[in-house]
Amino acid sequence: MASALESYVNKTVSIVTADGRIIVGMLKGFDQTINLILDESHERVYSNSEGVEQVILGLYIVRGDNVAVIGEVDDETDRSLDFTSIRADPLSAVTH
Repeated sequence: MASALESYVNKTVSIVTADGRIIVGMLKGFDQTINLILDESHERVYSNSEGVEQVILGLYIVRGDNVAVIGEVDDETDRSLDFTSIRADPLSAVTH
């Protein structure tokens, strides 16, 4: 998987963690165990009663064993979304 991440370096990615968090940021680097270094990152906290809260994290490291899904974000589409009007259940943690 590490070689597949090479094309995501210096691009905005969205990461879903094993505990159900969604973290968005610029992928700056990674290692062979999929530890990820993100810059200008934030966590998106979803709620049924309020809009999406975006918690600023800044420079952030996500441990590889906590990465469930990673994908590239289309910056133009992302900027056009009104996160204050989006309602959703928070994701549950991965169960094994």
